[in-house]
Amino acid sequence: MRNTPTVAETVVEIHVPLVSPSDLPDGAYPFPWIRVVDDFLVDLEERGEIEVFDEGEEFGRAYAFFITGAKVDQLLAVAGRVARIPGVPGNAVAFVTDDEAEEMGRGRRVKLPAS
Repeated sequence: MRNTPTVAETVVEIHVPLVSPSDLPDGAYPFPWIRVVDDFLVDLEERGEIEVFDEGEEFGRAYAFFITGAKVDQLLAVAGRVARIPGVPGNAVAFVTDDEAEEMGRGRRVKLPAS
């Protein structure tokens, strides 16, 4: 049996600051944009453009989304589209990493355009 080395799969982490919209009604969920981004990414996944690598999660003062399944430039283009979704807080960044990374927030850091 031959040992075939596995190739790490590229993953782009999209980190969005955990900032609440200023016009939220009392008692509303403080980060409604998370659901909007999740829905956007799932839609792209269903169309075969990308794959959602893992469920998003809080990471420090940001919420991280994970995408894979395409070339790096395509994944970064999607990350840029996420950053421009109305209501998504500014100062989002992406990290180009892989599925073997031991920690989040490592890898090449890419500043994303504001909406």
